[in-house]
Amino acid sequence: MPSTSHDRDASSVEKSRVEVLGSNNETQPPATKGRSRFANPTPAGLFMFASSTFLISMYNVNARGIHTPNAITGMALFGGGLVQILAGTWEFARGNVFGATTFSSYGAFWMSYSAILIPGTGVHQAYSTEAEFHNAYGMYLIVWFMVTMMFILPTLPRKHLAMTLLLSCLAIDYLLLAISEFSGMISIQRAGGAFGIITAFVAYYIASSDLLAADENPFIVLPQGIWTN
Repeated sequence: MPSTSHDRDASSVEKSRVEVLGSNNETQPPATKGRSRFANPTPAGLFMFASSTFLISMYNVNARGIHTPNAITGMALFGGGLVQILAGTWEFARGNVFGATTFSSYGAFWMSYSAILIPGTGVHQAYSTEAEFHNAYGMYLIVWFMVTMMFILPTLPRKHLAMTLLLSCLAIDYLLLAISEFSGMISIQRAGGAFGIITAFVAYYIASSDLLAADENPFIVLPQGIWTN
């Protein structure tokens, strides 16, 4: 197949992605008009989001008999946390409000989740009973369910199928995990973990699509279900 076709397809994917995520020229400040001086941070942020989500979700389905998630702490702090906050900072510089807000928010989620796991913070030990801790943790997850539902709204009028699917699965994941904390039902926790795994693979797909689209002559183009009227 002629390389010009690949170039045209890749250009179309990147143009559509930029329009959907809100970093088109009309929304950028004057200093960032035209081609951004910053490389696209979306793949880095999404790869770390996906990896952290996949790992914690494997723990939530009790893969290999694992019931204690503390091994996620390093990944959550530096992968899901630090890298996503950096990606969000770069998205602010690029004028991408949606990407900046979501990356920064989920980076904060992973860092705050790490704080719960680290014994030195005293978060878990502050509760007098395990039931009180699980109720408090369930409310924490409900907050992130609500935040994620709000993030879905901007993706709907812009018709970004992959991003809508990612955030929808993530919202269900948060909701099921919250219910499992309130009810103590392991089956619901495992169902939440299953949705988390789906979320991770959708994020891996979008990250791979954006990474390939950044190449001037990608050998394959992965569509994200972006369309306009």
